[in-house]
Amino acid sequence: MVAPIRVLVVDDSALIRQLLTTILNQDPQIEVVGTAPDAIKARERIKKLHPDVLTLDIEMPKMNGIEFLQKIMKLRPMPVVMVSSLTQQGAEITLKALELGAIDFVAKPQSDLQRGLTEKAQEIVEKVKMAAGATVHPLDMGAGEVPVEFHRESDGGSGNKKMIVIGASTGGVEALRVVLTRLPRDMPPIFIVQHMPKLFTGAFARRLDRMSVLNVHEAEDGMIAQEGNVYIAPGDSHLKVGWENQQLVCRLEQSAPVGGHIPSVEVLFESALKVSPAKTVGVMLSGMGKDGAEAMLALKKSGAYTIGQNKRSCVVYGMPKTAFDIGAIEQVCDLTKIPQALIDICAVK
Repeated sequence: MVAPIRVLVVDDSALIRQLLTTILNQDPQIEVVGTAPDAIKARERIKKLHPDVLTLDIEMPKMNGIEFLQKIMKLRPMPVVMVSSLTQQGAEITLKALELGAIDFVAKPQSDLQRGLTEKAQEIVEKVKMAAGATVHPLDMGAGEVPVEFHRESDGGSGNKKMIVIGASTGGVEALRVVLTRLPRDMPPIFIVQHMPKLFTGAFARRLDRMSVLNVHEAEDGMIAQEGNVYIAPGDSHLKVGWENQQLVCRLEQSAPVGGHIPSVEVLFESALKVSPAKTVGVMLSGMGKDGAEAMLALKKSGAYTIGQNKRSCVVYGMPKTAFDIGAIEQVCDLTKIPQALIDICAVK
């Protein structure tokens, strides 16, 4: 019999500690071995109980969740699922937590906590299980020096403009930071689908824009795609690449989820397939599931160059593995090697 996943719930709210304990204990594969109202008690209980996964509130007395997470990741790295408020400030802090090594997050409802968390029960259970099997990376996978610009020759007219399309999910926040902060400003347009809620995608784009020499935007419908710019799909819309008046443009579509996702990597990659597959570079980063794999295979068969993040550097080796298993990946790369691979490919006309 497989031992259950041992979870420590850390939250300053007694109600939330009780609700999370009840939700998690309903699954036979999970056991809440303890709770803690603050970081000080949490530290004691981690030493005593040796949990497999921590659920961690961001706003706590004595030491906030970010400070505590930094200490955990330096002294005793372990899978952490953040419990954050679905607000603008909550989004910014949560993104910082994901960069520091948290595996994923659950957005705390703004009102009627009991009903809101109960409705999220399946999501909470799935994220704790996923975290238990995820790879926890040390904090030193940061950005290096930005490479010198390679001054690519003009891509020419209609149908010849290069572009990069990237899909990511769990673990993608840190992976995208590593990739984008190591790219020079003369890269072709980059289009990204990262699975996260609408409020978080805007904050994510702004955060990456501050960190990178590239101009990073939350994509808007009709936005003209330009060299040195990155376009991130909003959390409530599918992002497509279009071709209009000999220019690449962003197209947003608020329709049903595809494969359970909105935005969907599959939708983005399929749109690139219809525009200019031979001039497309497709990248699959860390994430759970199989979103985008089939469209990536179609891209590769149509002349696109495809890159997949390797298992060692992935937080969750799901999406890249699926793509690799069906033959959709041309080149497997460690995360820190992907920027140079993109530079090399895009420098070739």
